[in-house]
Amino acid sequence: MSLERGYVQTSRSETGRLLATLAATRTGTIAECGTGCGVGAAWLRSGAPKATRVITAELDPELAHGVMEMFEHDDIDVLHADWTTLADHAPFSLIFIDAGTARTTEREQIVDLLGDGGMIVLDDFVPTASWPPIVGGRIDSLRQAWLSDERFACVDVMVAEDTSVLIAVRR
Repeated sequence: MSLERGYVQTSRSETGRLLATLAATRTGTIAECGTGCGVGAAWLRSGAPKATRVITAELDPELAHGVMEMFEHDDIDVLHADWTTLADHAPFSLIFIDAGTARTTEREQIVDLLGDGGMIVLDDFVPTASWPPIVGGRIDSLRQAWLSDERFACVDVMVAEDTSVLIAVRR
């Protein structure tokens, strides 16, 4: 589906392998905020234990229904809905959300979806070695907020030369 729509790489394979590995440590329900073409959900499902529920939400009807058809025989629940409707299925042991969505969302709205010991994975960050984290000559306030939040153990992981992922685990 990604290639049909002209996306050469919707979710980096480096990020995907990390998602599968992190999902392997989770039980209960894990969620993806924004299905897109289903690549992230597929990585999550590939790593998660069979008993772990994988749910994903996509607002675009064409994408959502295409992914529903693609995953009809897989153990992935695809919702045609705004990702915020995932709150009806919370709490989650893992939430995967891209940095772009996280930048336009109140952080507490994401945190409220987590269960005890829950993990948030945020992708699509530009790697930086500085503190405070500076990207394009400006402080990356989203990254700084997650890395400084005392409710979480959080790390910035460079998964490729041009992309990093934040992993935050609720204490």
